[in-house]
Amino acid sequence: MNHFPNHRYFAYLTSPAIASMTNKENVVIIQPMGAIEQHGAHLPLIVDAAISIGVLARALDKLDPAIPAYALPPLYYGKSNEHSTFAGTITMSTQTMLAVLTDIAESVYRAGFRKLALMNSHGGQPQILEIVARDLHDKYSDLMIFPLFTWRVPNVAKDLLTAKELEFGIHGGDAETSLMLALLPEQVDMDKAVTEYPYGLPEQSMLSMEGANPFAWVTRDLTKSGVLGDARVATREKGEKILASLVDGWTELIEDIYKFEQPKAYGNHLL
Repeated sequence: MNHFPNHRYFAYLTSPAIASMTNKENVVIIQPMGAIEQHGAHLPLIVDAAISIGVLARALDKLDPAIPAYALPPLYYGKSNEHSTFAGTITMSTQTMLAVLTDIAESVYRAGFRKLALMNSHGGQPQILEIVARDLHDKYSDLMIFPLFTWRVPNVAKDLLTAKELEFGIHGGDAETSLMLALLPEQVDMDKAVTEYPYGLPEQSMLSMEGANPFAWVTRDLTKSGVLGDARVATREKGEKILASLVDGWTELIEDIYKFEQPKAYGNHLL
């Protein structure tokens, strides 16, 4: 797994260099986020964080040198209580995560930066990012904050996975296992890979595990192994293709954030 290019790693900057930086309102600061949680017997706990780091490191390396963008130190822990009954999972509460993200964002703001991207690879916490982003922008009208999910840029996963896997393979399945074979192959044990899809989902119902009308669930409700998907068909070749497409997507997305201007239909006036 590649680490961030030294010249784009925020923690390697000095305080005077940050204080004297020009055009800070358009500098893109990126907070990579993941989780430390079970991903079955074949994958390590670090999967989500490793995906954020691996994709972002390559995107920053590929990014136009003229675009100022920096990665903050990764936030490895996340809200993972849906996996809390599986050994090894470390989770923050919703309240703690909201507080941590708020403190990070306000620190970035005090340093003079106005564009903060929250880059999350863990499916259990996008809603928290959306809440904190809305609240922070409401409090600081000139703070442009982006609650983002790593997998939502254009990528080739839909061309490489089965329809069943695309719908149900959301944790430790083909996509994540293939990507980890590309990022951290020495930490993947394919001899322990399994296939397991969710149990007992409602049939002929408007309700679904994820979608327009979801029901609340935790991982133990749906799987015995902790895996949701078919890990046995994963390959490094698929992982390299998925990785390359995610990197291309994130390179373009960072460029879009750099160019972004906050809409201001009514300025700061109350209607």
